[in-house]
Amino acid sequence: MSITEYFELLFTDYTLRTITLGTAVLGAVCGMLGSFAVLRKQSLLGDAISHAALPGIALAFLITGAKDTNVLLLGALVSGLIGTFWIRGIITKTHLKTDTALGLILSLFFGFGMLLLTFIQKQPNANQAGLDKYLFGQAATLVEKDVWIMAIVTSICLGILLLFWKEFKILLFDADYTKTLGFNTRFIDIVITFFIVLAIVLGLQTVGVVLMSAMLLAPAAAARQWTNKLSVMVFLAAIFGAFSGVFGTAISASQNNLSTGPVIVLVAAVFVIFSFIFSPGRGILFKQLRVRRNRRDLQLQKTLQFMHEIASTHEDTTHPHAIKILNNFQGFTKKTLKKLEERNWITLKGQNWSLTEQGFFEAENLYNQQLNNEHTAN
Repeated sequence: MSITEYFELLFTDYTLRTITLGTAVLGAVCGMLGSFAVLRKQSLLGDAISHAALPGIALAFLITGAKDTNVLLLGALVSGLIGTFWIRGIITKTHLKTDTALGLILSLFFGFGMLLLTFIQKQPNANQAGLDKYLFGQAATLVEKDVWIMAIVTSICLGILLLFWKEFKILLFDADYTKTLGFNTRFIDIVITFFIVLAIVLGLQTVGVVLMSAMLLAPAAAARQWTNKLSVMVFLAAIFGAFSGVFGTAISASQNNLSTGPVIVLVAAVFVIFSFIFSPGRGILFKQLRVRRNRRDLQLQKTLQFMHEIASTHEDTTHPHAIKILNNFQGFTKKTLKKLEERNWITLKGQNWSLTEQGFFEAENLYNQQLNNEHTAN
C-alpha cells in the first residue's frame, strides 16, 4: 500500500483511522507538555519517567493476571509518579545533581522492570505473551477506547494549561518571583510534572518505553527554533507532534515490517533537523547567511573609513582619487567598490573615485560609533 492509498483509505478504514487519530492526539499532547520539560531544562525527565513506568506494568500484570491495557497503564502511571517523586527527593534531600538522580532512577527502575518481565516470561502461563510490546510500542493495538482516553486527557491538559497559563509561565521563567507573588510553586510544579508523566504513560502503548522520551522532546525542540514566545512554541510543538504521528503512521502502514513507534520518532527527528537548519531565527543556514552579511558589511565599513581618511587629507573633499591608491588595503575589492557605489557612498568615474556627501556622513557616524565603543570599554 502506497502513502497515497493510505490517505485515501484513512476516512473509510476503521483500523487506519483509529491508529492515525491515536498517534496524532498522542503527538499533540506530548508536544504541548514537552515544551515545558524543554524550557525547564528537564529533558532527561521524560526518559527517566518512561523507564520508571516499566516495573509498574509488570507488577500490574502480576497482581491482576490480565493484560487489560487500562490496568497496565494505571500501574505504569503509579510507578512513573513514584519514580518522579524519588527523583525530586534525591535532588532536595541530598547533594546529588539532577542528572545523577535521573540516571539512578532510570537504571534502577528499568533494571527492576526487565527483571520482572523476565520472571513473567518464564511463568507457565500463555497469557503473559505480548508484554514486551511496551518496550518499543505497538500502535496496531490501539482501539477506539484508547483514542477516546487520549482525547479526554489531552482536553484536560489543554484546559489546565489555559486555566493556569499565567502561573505556569511565571514559574517557568522566574520561580523566585513566582514565590514573591504568593503562588504555591510546589503545587504548580507538581501539576506540570503529573501531566508530563500522564502523557508519557499514554504513549507507552504506541511508542514504547525506550523511545517515549524522544516523542516528548523532539516536537518541542523543533518548535523552540522558530519562536521566542511560549504560546507559539506550545502550539507549534503540538502541530509538529501531531504531524509526526500522522506521517509516521502513514509511512509505517505503506511499508512492510516497519514498526510505527520508531518511524514516528524518526519523522519527529526530521522536523527537528529541518528546524535546526532552516528556522529564520536560530537555523544554521540563516546564521551563516547573517555571518556572511555582517562580514561583508564590516568590509564595506572598513573600506569606507579608509577612503574617508584619504579624502580628508585634501581641501576639496570631492577631489577624485585613483583606485590604485587602495591596492594595499585589505578590505578593498572591485566588488566592494561596486557595493559602495550602489549605496551612494562613493562615485566611480573610470579608474577614479570620490566620496559623496552621504558617504562622508556615514563615515563620520562610523568614526563616532568607534570612539563611543572605545570610551565605553575604558
